[in-house]
Amino acid sequence: MERSFKEEVGKLRLGDGEVFHGEGILAVTKALLQSGVSYVGGYQGAPVSHMMDVLNDARDIINELGVHIETNASEAGAAAMLGASINYPLRGAVTFKSTVGTNVASDALSNLASAGVKGGALIVLGEDYGEGASIIQERSHAFAMKSQIWLLDPRPNLPKIVEMVEHGFALSEASSSPVMLELRIRACHVQGSFATKNNRAARFSTRNFLENPDFDFGRISLPPSTYAQEKHKIEVRWPAAVKFIREHKLNETFAGSLDDVGIILQGGMYNTVIRALQQLGLADAFGASQLPLYVMNVTYPMIPDEVSAFCAGKRAVLVVEEGQPNYIEEAIHAVLRKADLNTTIVGKDVLPMAGEYTGDVLVQGVREFLRRHAPQLCGDAAAPVGSHPAVQALSGVVPQRPAGFCTGCPERPIFTAMKMVEKEVGPMHVSADIGCHLFSILPPFNIGNTTMGYGLGGAAASAFNVPAGKKAVAIMGDGGFWHNGLTSGIGNSVFNRSDGVTLVVDNGYSAATGGQDLLSSRADNRSRNTNHPIEQAVRGVGVKSVTTITRTYDLEQMRKALKDAVSGKDKGHKVIVAQSECMLNKQRRVKPLVTKAIQAGERVVRERFVVDADTCTGDHACIRMSGCPSLTIKPNPDPLRVDPVTHIEDSCVGCGLCGEAAHAAALCPSFMRADIVYNPSGWERFWQKVRGKVIGALQARTARRLNRFAF
Repeated sequence: MERSFKEEVGKLRLGDGEVFHGEGILAVTKALLQSGVSYVGGYQGAPVSHMMDVLNDARDIINELGVHIETNASEAGAAAMLGASINYPLRGAVTFKSTVGTNVASDALSNLASAGVKGGALIVLGEDYGEGASIIQERSHAFAMKSQIWLLDPRPNLPKIVEMVEHGFALSEASSSPVMLELRIRACHVQGSFATKNNRAARFSTRNFLENPDFDFGRISLPPSTYAQEKHKIEVRWPAAVKFIREHKLNETFAGSLDDVGIILQGGMYNTVIRALQQLGLADAFGASQLPLYVMNVTYPMIPDEVSAFCAGKRAVLVVEEGQPNYIEEAIHAVLRKADLNTTIVGKDVLPMAGEYTGDVLVQGVREFLRRHAPQLCGDAAAPVGSHPAVQALSGVVPQRPAGFCTGCPERPIFTAMKMVEKEVGPMHVSADIGCHLFSILPPFNIGNTTMGYGLGGAAASAFNVPAGKKAVAIMGDGGFWHNGLTSGIGNSVFNRSDGVTLVVDNGYSAATGGQDLLSSRADNRSRNTNHPIEQAVRGVGVKSVTTITRTYDLEQMRKALKDAVSGKDKGHKVIVAQSECMLNKQRRVKPLVTKAIQAGERVVRERFVVDADTCTGDHACIRMSGCPSLTIKPNPDPLRVDPVTHIEDSCVGCGLCGEAAHAAALCPSFMRADIVYNPSGWERFWQKVRGKVIGALQARTARRLNRFAF
């Protein structure tokens, strides 16, 4: 069950003079339709997943406008789709998470940038950098510089984001170059409003050019064309881009009441910089700053005359550039030296070399800049939030809470079984992969030696394809499997006669990116083709030994399959497909149905697991074997025992793993399953009363016996 965006889809129909209210990435989606886009593709990944999700839910609107929507197999597939704009005046847009997605797409993007485009080509990047990121910490700026792709970094408010989408297409066409629009996590989800325009049907449909294709040898990335393309990028496209950016004033200058100091900043950092200035008493609640600001909504290419004009007459300028290397700061140094300006440039000497520039970080950095170059402005200012006594006190008692498996996650029993197998055969080398299953590296499992990229779990284990007493184990999810794991992992293992083991976690969705459907999803999707089993694909590339576990919560079956695979003597690569539906998606699907049935008076049974406090020994091995968030501890009811007992909270979804783990590991008999019956029948109510009276009588008799021994 994919998440529905039915309410958001309605906003895509807003026309001239109406007001759109929502979050940033939805505003980008509306801006694409206002810009006359011909085709849109993408690969799901936070924080830009919503764009493809909304467009797929808006098929009626999309079809009316003649826009083609493609859910791509990978970021490389999405970037390659922009090849349609190389020969034809078609506006196209693709989206994916950066920088990992940009790395995957690098081959296609390099060829696109070399050949150049006739139609506007826009890449919407989720710049996943900082404290809320889930990936390696790098920036897209280096890729833009390397390939001469112009990089937009708009101020995080909806009118400016929409404006930069529209200008992005025009800039791409004016300079015959692809354009990147990077949006940080907070920009994707920032709430706001903007005045909408009518949606525009594309000037041309891809169907027109399919019937009348164009051939131009000069646009093929093959020598000698590539030599001419490189010269054209530098001598024609770059100057054209600089001219467009300057003439359309894509960068912004905000004058302040002061004139001897100022700040140059990336557009995406604007909100945080203004907040820091407010904390320092140098900006008001409406964003009016006393310090002049030069906001780079286009961070590449730089406009030298705009930079030198802003710095002229100033003693010092602070450059707010998040992350490393400090490309912008170094480029500004070069611009000022060529312009023979002596303005002091301050940047990474007062701000951190790496890491997210949060409000606290910028307050401290701006304060230090002013202390050195405008001490008269350093008055009383709010202390950083991190230094507040309450925060300091909490930091000593509140433990870190890293991300982990959801309650009832079907991937949790896989790693419980793996820990049990390790107790029998010893520690194993496990090549982990990108996806929810990567939480296995955290306690209580601590499983996973490396993670090298989406779908690369199998490839990362290939160096261990050597004769040894143990086999390397590779893990990948169903999303990574279809992304590239089938070829680079499993197909490659077959080709090289690997004797290793690959475990494919098949939870039915691309779960880590929002629950989108895949080729192997069991759902019936009205716009895409699903229900293609992973086992068939695996056998299709030559794997002989394939075991499919249809219920991962069956711990004994999972344990046996893993043990047989890693300790078996049979040669050849072995694949285990571990299936169970993502619990988060299952609950989204099932809960509304259950609630509706209960309200309608239908009989509904819900499973709950409980722990008998009188039987529990307080060993807590059940917690160590599963790590489920619904498992906790509470005081022991027996005054003669001091160890706290295990307790299952109401968040339990009844997956049964805790009881399975206790049984499979021969821990204890304290786990019980209780069936909660809603709208029971009259017969069930009668027997419940009978059971209650019998149990009450037995409890009373036990209490009387215990009273004989009371002192």
